[in-house]
Amino acid sequence: MAKTNYQSVDEYNAAQPEAVRPTLERLRALIHKALPGAEERISYQLPTFCLHGSDVVYLNAASKHFALYPSTDGLIEALGETLTPHLHGKGTMRFLFADPVPTKLIERIVKFRAKEAEAAANAKAAKKRQPS
Repeated sequence: MAKTNYQSVDEYNAAQPEAVRPTLERLRALIHKALPGAEERISYQLPTFCLHGSDVVYLNAASKHFALYPSTDGLIEALGETLTPHLHGKGTMRFLFADPVPTKLIERIVKFRAKEAEAAANAKAAKKRQPS
């Protein structure tokens, strides 16, 4: 059985097939470029990139594709047709390892998710500040 108790993104990536590791490292660098100051952690046994304490995007490697989570209604509406071919199931965006990494699209996805996470954090903070 495959290891599933990852303690770091490095450990997660090292456990993946050698052929996909360069793509995972490229995605990792791309996400950090789009999210300056992002922290990495493992959540749900997936590499997770957080900003200001909020999870922005999760990354998953499968046998033939990698996936990003979540694809929110706002993200789908904002990116429309560009995102449609990559949507699989509720909240999942898949990209085949056989295809070139869609760098610009992933940057847009990550930046949009960062804005959503920031808005959610601001709303939560505002709610806490309201008198009871």
